[in-house]
Amino acid sequence: MAWLLGALDTSPVGQVVVALGAFSPAVAAFVVRRWVTREGFADAGLRPSLRRAWPWYLVAWLLPLPVVGVIVGLAWALGLPFVHPELPMALVPAALGGSLATAPLFFSEEFGWRGYLQLRWFGDRPLLAAVLTGLVWGVFHYPLILVGFEGYENLAVGLAIFPVFTILQSIVLGWLRQRTGSVWVSCLAHAAANGIGGSVTAYLFLGGGSFLLTSYAGVLGWIPLGAICAWILLIGRRRAGVIGRARPAPAISS
Repeated sequence: MAWLLGALDTSPVGQVVVALGAFSPAVAAFVVRRWVTREGFADAGLRPSLRRAWPWYLVAWLLPLPVVGVIVGLAWALGLPFVHPELPMALVPAALGGSLATAPLFFSEEFGWRGYLQLRWFGDRPLLAAVLTGLVWGVFHYPLILVGFEGYENLAVGLAIFPVFTILQSIVLGWLRQRTGSVWVSCLAHAAANGIGGSVTAYLFLGGGSFLLTSYAGVLGWIPLGAICAWILLIGRRRAGVIGRARPAPAISS
């Protein structure tokens, strides 16, 4: 609707529209829980559980840093262009602080994705639930990609690769959600991916002609994120942890 009205773009007004539209998954989950299924909110993960789960919050917050490090290393090894070869000293601390400050805003999406859909979809096959939730989450961003928010040089390729990123993220965020029982840890992880991973890679590479590869949501990011997901699946076969579920269930299997 915003696109048809000419209000969906990268301008300040367009960014407000995007921020409002981001609340649609949370609104949908609330409506379904409250009035459609009437199941309530007991397993929605609304308690932060900070005292018990603080190590996982720390992981959620800092995880983008090594991911960005691998992207930078791969870009350097491949000879890809850096728009800015060095980071300002204040950028990373500002990104870390900004992700903490904005984490509550990501409840708008995470209450829908990790607070409901990924819990309910194929509950006996959590990896499949993560993959399908990630696919829906990726397609949900298509309007933003089409108007230039992700900075991809080729929109058609961008539409193809972005859901791979969101599938990998769904595995990671679902795992963090399961380990803590709280949707707030996935809010922080989501905020950190955007605020740390997104801002640092944009500063280093956006405008250099290779952002499809070097974006945090680009192809090179699949390597470190894929390695993290492989580790999650490996330990999931050794333990009773399950991606995306807040209560005990069978081990992860593909």
